[in-house]
Order: sequence, then C-alpha cells, then structure tokens
Amino acid sequence: MDAIDVLTNLEKLKVYYQPIFSADEHVVIAYEVSGKLIDNEELINLNTFAYDDDIPEEYRVEVEHKILHLALSQLAEESKDFDIYLPCNANLLILDYGESFFEIIKKYIPEEELSRIVLVISEHNFNGEFRQLNNIIRYYQTYGMKIAINQVGSESHWDYIKTLSPNILKLDIEQLSYQSWGEQNDLFTSLGKLARKIGANMLFEGIDKEYKLQFAWKNGGRYYQGKYLADVHTGTIPRDQLKKSFKERCQQFISTEKRLLEDNYNALKNLQTTLEKYVQRIKPSSDNTDQLLALAKELDAYSFRLYICDGEGFQTSPNIMCIDKKWHIQEEAVNKNWSWRPYFLKTIIEMRNDQSGVLSDLYSDIDTGELTRTFSIPVNVNEYLFIDISYDYLYNHNIFR
Repeated sequence: MDAIDVLTNLEKLKVYYQPIFSADEHVVIAYEVSGKLIDNEELINLNTFAYDDDIPEEYRVEVEHKILHLALSQLAEESKDFDIYLPCNANLLILDYGESFFEIIKKYIPEEELSRIVLVISEHNFNGEFRQLNNIIRYYQTYGMKIAINQVGSESHWDYIKTLSPNILKLDIEQLSYQSWGEQNDLFTSLGKLARKIGANMLFEGIDKEYKLQFAWKNGGRYYQGKYLADVHTGTIPRDQLKKSFKERCQQFISTEKRLLEDNYNALKNLQTTLEKYVQRIKPSSDNTDQLLALAKELDAYSFRLYICDGEGFQTSPNIMCIDKKWHIQEEAVNKNWSWRPYFLKTIIEMRNDQSGVLSDLYSDIDTGELTRTFSIPVNVNEYLFIDISYDYLYNHNIFR
C-alpha cells in the first residue's frame, strides 16, 4: 500500500504488543508496541512506514501518533505491572522537539507512572543534529522515562550511544545460526562490555529458537523477546505464562554452562601445572639460548613460541619459534619492548607479587592471526618467561573460554 492508501485506511489500523521477558524473574516485564493495517484480511506491518523517506514527514508523524494513541488508550486500562516500549523515529521526534509525542504519552499515562515508558530509538539512522536529540532525551529522562537503543550492532555509533546513556540496548539475533555463533561472539562480548560500562541492560530480540535463547542468556541478556517465547498479540498475556518452562530452560543452560566451565577450568589448570613442571626442571634464562631451545622442544605439543622479557617489557632473549614443525632462533626479537600490550604490565606486577605463573585470556596472535593464550612465569629476580600456546593444543583440548 502507498502512503495515501495507509492514511485513508487508518480506521483499519490495529495495535499489537510483543511481550518482553526477564531473565531474573522469568515473567513478562514489558510489551513493545507495533502497528499493523488490515487490507483484505492481510496484515501489513507499519514498522518501516515511519522510516520511509519517500513519504512526507507529516504523513509518517500522523501514522506514528495514531499507533501511539491506540496503544496507550488500551494499555491504560490494563494492570500497571509492566513497562511499555514505544518505537519512535528520532528524525520525526525532533521536528517539534518531542513535544507532541510527549503530550500523547501524558494524556494516557500519569506523571507518577512515566517510568514505565521506554522510548525505543535507532541512533545509527538518525540524520539530524545529535545535540538536539540528546537534549530531548535528557528532558524525557527527567520524568523517569527510559531509553532503549534499537538494533545495536557493528554499524552503531558507540560514542553517540554512550552520550545518550540509554537504559537498554536492543540486540537483534534473528539471523544468528550455529555457524555464525562463534563469529558473532566477539561483537556481543564487546557490546556486553559497553552495556556494563554505561550501566545499561541488554535486551535480545529475534529469539525464535531455543539455541538463540541460550545464546542471549550466555551473553548477558537480561531481557528476551521473540516468537520462541511469545509472538505479537492484540492484547496482553498472563505475566507468569512461561514462568515454569522458562525457569526449567534456564536451569538446563546453567547445568550445561557449569559443566563446560568446570571442564575448561580443569584443562587450564592441568596445562598450567604441566608447563610449570617443565620450566622448573629446565630453569631457562635469557643468556642461555640452548636452554630455551631445549625447553621449546620439550613443549613441542603445547607451544609455538617462547621468549624472556625483563620487568619493563624489553625482550632479553631471542624468540624460539616453531615454523613448519621445526624450532628456530629469531635473534631480531631481542630488545623489542612489549609493555604497550594490554595487560602486559599488570601481568608483570601479578607475577612479581605472587611469584607464580599466569595464564592469559584467549586472544588473537599479532603475527600468526591464530587464537592463543600466553603462559607467563618468573624465571629470576627481573626476568619472565612467556610461552605462547598453539591453536592446535587449544582446539584439541577445547579450551577456548
């Protein structure tokens, strides 16, 4: 339908609500509003209508406001134990500084209940002046209204998101598959760090399979939305409709995750104990390359590179590097400084104070591009041995956590 058809058939507009569930209570804690038009028994989703730049702004505003009126007039008669998510095109919101949108909300929701309102906006397709949008958001927040940033992902402007200080980050995982799970982990790990840094909760939408629910749970999602849990409805549903089954699924996730973490912990502990035994037996030092080479050969099944640095991060030994299954001495690495690497000096301080080995988190090696971990251990007063673990060893022992 074109814009005129939509506008002349607004009496056929229906409002739908999709439940949002919480991870901590396993109940419905909110509903997100959407509008659909009935045309010859076919439902036409109007979500994209507000973002179609070929349609005049006043038409899009009219439809957005109509959906808002219908939704809030219905929900005002319901119980008050859930939040209301209201999607809004930020480009339309700033046309009158958000006044008309806010006036509609206040018509149906008392001021003392405005904390139930969650404004859902997408910052990455906002074309206006960001400072103006930020001022509108700040004004809404003084009334207790919450802000959710929609479709947060690789295209998002993270600096803008930080400035807006949203309460919720919405992440769409509808396209997630078993094949892409690992590839997307880094992105969702980064988004999780962003959420924690700005004090926001993560809402995962597009959950239409159990494994997507598990992914959302595993990646720190507090809120969940999608057909697997509950599809859109023309009304609300019982708050605890999925409480029992939701709790059972979470218990399964917990059991699986605890088992994997336990296995991972034991594998890493065994690796660290084994490496420490080899180091203590051979006692390598930076002035004895033959010793380092001998240690490398002992660690053939574990490592692809080892070297020694001082407490300031300067390399005092050559690299002992495995290339094509043979160990090579790389003298050119001597005197390079690695203190710029994240956590390097922190690891030095930890080893110096605890006088024990430290196994790093998983990361990608700069030279090889492969995933690795580094085991670091003091070898004398001011020298520290670094052993880079091979990808093959990590893969064969399934220690990628």
